[in-house]
Amino acid sequence: MKHAEEQIPQQLLGGQTDFSYSLSFATTDEAHTRFLKAAERMVDVSNWHLYAGAGSSFFKLTNNLGEEIGGWAEEGLYFYIDLAGTRGPDAGHGLEWVRVERIEADGNQHTNEEFIAMTVRPVPDPRTDDAAVAHFFSDASTNTFIVSRFGFKVSCEQHGRNETANNDGVDLHDKMRNTAIALSARLGLSGVQWQKLVEGVLEGVKVDR
Repeated sequence: MKHAEEQIPQQLLGGQTDFSYSLSFATTDEAHTRFLKAAERMVDVSNWHLYAGAGSSFFKLTNNLGEEIGGWAEEGLYFYIDLAGTRGPDAGHGLEWVRVERIEADGNQHTNEEFIAMTVRPVPDPRTDDAAVAHFFSDASTNTFIVSRFGFKVSCEQHGRNETANNDGVDLHDKMRNTAIALSARLGLSGVQWQKLVEGVLEGVKVDR
């Protein structure tokens, strides 16, 4: 069968981030039940801000025209990020944009391992014809979110790979902004957001905003 760690893109350039949170259970059935619930929360992108809690960025799932939709993330759909505490990029009209590039899943309650992994990549704003990537990272960068069960242990993880500032094809403001935010992310300042998210997805605690 496939394995969760195989779903993380290779690190070739720039920075990387890795955040994780795990819980252990007394039985496989208990672990499997928690895995299923956490897997649902992971693809429930539009509610991520509730699981990450106060101070989180906002995430909204959209179709390929940038129109907000309900439901779970699927390959080919988009979502935008309204980044907390900073003005968004000009290229995204104030929003960062990513596309769900890949979702892989394998295993079940009868296997020792089961997982679901979702990889997203920065893209241009789908609401416009502008070809500039609307994100502080370039489209060489990816983010992979994984919920997995191995035996009695269930984990939620975030893995950023090839994190490089988006300085190509954008205006001067975005070049300066993207460089500054990408640098702060590479220095670990984005860690609070991702750590709170992986914990919230696994624990299932929604925090009122």
